[in-house]
Amino acid sequence: MKQNRKAGHILQRTGIRLPLILWSIAVLYPIIWMLIGSFKSNAEIYANPWGLPASFNFQNFTDAWNNYNIDVGVFNSLIVTIFGALLTLALAVPTSYALERMKFRGSTLLFNLYISAMMIPMVLGWIPLFFLLAQFNMLDNIFGLGIVYAVSQLPFSIFVLTTFMSSIPKELEESAAIDGMSQYGVLLKIITPLTMSGIITVTIMNVIQFWNEYFMALIFLQSRENYTLGLAIDFISREAEYTNAWGTLFASLTIAIIPVIVLYAIFQRRISKGMTEGAIKG
Repeated sequence: MKQNRKAGHILQRTGIRLPLILWSIAVLYPIIWMLIGSFKSNAEIYANPWGLPASFNFQNFTDAWNNYNIDVGVFNSLIVTIFGALLTLALAVPTSYALERMKFRGSTLLFNLYISAMMIPMVLGWIPLFFLLAQFNMLDNIFGLGIVYAVSQLPFSIFVLTTFMSSIPKELEESAAIDGMSQYGVLLKIITPLTMSGIITVTIMNVIQFWNEYFMALIFLQSRENYTLGLAIDFISREAEYTNAWGTLFASLTIAIIPVIVLYAIFQRRISKGMTEGAIKG
């Protein structure tokens, strides 16, 4: 009897883990293949595409950085990502506080409009945004792109932050108001520190989203000196078709994904904890 239960338990665990293992292999294999290919010469890639490189040569990374202007793409992506993430917080934190704590006529409707915006595909707004940016002379401008990024993630950020703010006892704000603190002081000195877990979660999610974004950058940026990392890699991929710079392309992709992997590895527990707390508090 015990042996049957033990065998059933093993089968159950295997049935749960096997799909996860297969999915992990399917996800990790192309990444590992890309990492290995970034250290190969073109001759090695064609001769033995699945094997290990004869030596780990960093020439592909040097070529990508110096000859294909990946450094410009990295710099522009950093500016857009940081600017967009900070602007999102600057807009989302006070808006979330106003919607959650300062009840006014139409506040529920406004909150529902923000939430419903999460369900609208961003692709529907690309053409109107193109003409709007053109009207304000902000096309081919990385800060204009950062504003678009911030607006696109504003509904998600407000949704998460209002959930965290709803769990903060109102008595803390009332005590601060009795002591003479203004609403701005309450927001900055009480609400913001207590919502820091949600703010960090939202910021990390937005940073990953902005760093990886491609299509809006393709639409709103035109000159190579303003290319973000995604556009710079796309340029290399088109060049690789004629110059066979596949090792350089793999090196560029490696440069692009390493920051995201490192960031997520460092803050993975923080992200999981923040999303879980937000779900429970909601």
